[in-house]
Amino acid sequence: MHPALQGLLTIAIGVSGCVGYFYLSNQFLDKVLFPARGPNAGRNINRANMIRPWLFLFPALAALGLYLAYPVVETLRLSLTDRVPGGGYEWVGLENYIQMANEPKFWEAMRNNMFWLIIVPAMSTALGLLVAQLTDRIRWGNIAKSLIFMPMAISFVGASVIWKLVYDTRPAEQDQIGMLNALYIFFGWTEPQTWLTIPFWNSFFLMVVLIWIQTGFAMVILSAALRGIPEETVEAAILDGANPFQIFFRIKVPQIKTTILVVWTTITITVLKVFDIVFAMTNGQWETQVLANYMYDKLFRANDWGVGSASAMVIMLLVTPILIWNVRNARKEME
Repeated sequence: MHPALQGLLTIAIGVSGCVGYFYLSNQFLDKVLFPARGPNAGRNINRANMIRPWLFLFPALAALGLYLAYPVVETLRLSLTDRVPGGGYEWVGLENYIQMANEPKFWEAMRNNMFWLIIVPAMSTALGLLVAQLTDRIRWGNIAKSLIFMPMAISFVGASVIWKLVYDTRPAEQDQIGMLNALYIFFGWTEPQTWLTIPFWNSFFLMVVLIWIQTGFAMVILSAALRGIPEETVEAAILDGANPFQIFFRIKVPQIKTTILVVWTTITITVLKVFDIVFAMTNGQWETQVLANYMYDKLFRANDWGVGSASAMVIMLLVTPILIWNVRNARKEME
């Protein structure tokens, strides 16, 4: 079957299925479960109206349960069990978590994730805010914004490949194709550096990639927030003799504080799940391990589903409070 025809057929079946579900479920509710006739007609109508919204929500709730709730429950189960040779699982309780806590690589991943959480959201948000403010004051600001936002269109793996070339190292007697080493040699040092193998500092070189990507995201959101600030407040500050720094930090920033926090927490969630950059550039070697890469190593390389699932639960527990905080803030703004 031609792909276009197959797509149209799929859409037709999907739409027909939805219409059929809502029509038949309404008929079942109104004609069979709670018929609007007889001495209890009024009570039946009220009951049907109470159930009807849940009837409409059921497909979405079922899909969410299948694609979100079930994987969480299954991951939790796997984290509390261990594979038995020959097939099957046995209950081991918290042994996988204890084993994970006793592994130096896990604590290395936790430490590195903490560094990422402190540095990447702060730098991305600060640079995005700075660029948003500066580009609104120049003629070619829209061009500058487009160039800074462009990395958002690149996948994490693609960005990693680009930056891996920037950090590339060749022997001293050869020309350096890595921009960083080329500059390093240009300014007088004789030996090129293998930047991604230098413990501690290599994690910062990896963070640069995510900062480069997320600065564009922060800039777009914060630029829109800055444009939404009432001009009257800025004009009043100018009349009172405030200088540009005072206007920015005392007038503009307080008015977009909520947006700054939303951008910060959104980038924080991305950082907690960071995997592609580390996997593509160092594969967690040279003390650059992060939680998502540690989970991947346990699940698909060591084939240790118990400890791998336990690390996945740790990532979920770290992300959950931030998600809850974001949802609460969004509800407050809507109110």
